[in-house]
Amino acid sequence: MSESATAGARGMSVAAAFAGMRSVAPVVFRAGCPDCRGRFELAASALRLAIGASSRTTFYSFVCPGCGAAVRKPAGERIVELLTGGGVSTLRLHSTL
Repeated sequence: MSESATAGARGMSVAAAFAGMRSVAPVVFRAGCPDCRGRFELAASALRLAIGASSRTTFYSFVCPGCGAAVRKPAGERIVELLTGGGVSTLRLHSTL
């Protein structure tokens, strides 16, 4: 970056930097309940992600809005990537050995 571009960026206010930006729609995730077979969309705040040492201990969970069941599903690499990128709260599980 040139000196003049750097100097100009330093003098820019936050309001000027974000002027013209539009609000971003919240991320929603599609999910299904194995108990009631309901299909719905959940906000990132309704999901929890646990990342363990193996595929057996890496999963996401939520409460079904239809029947109230606690749902836990395995999360592969792609699901982990999507959920963390979408702002889902993440818990890293550590081995006690």
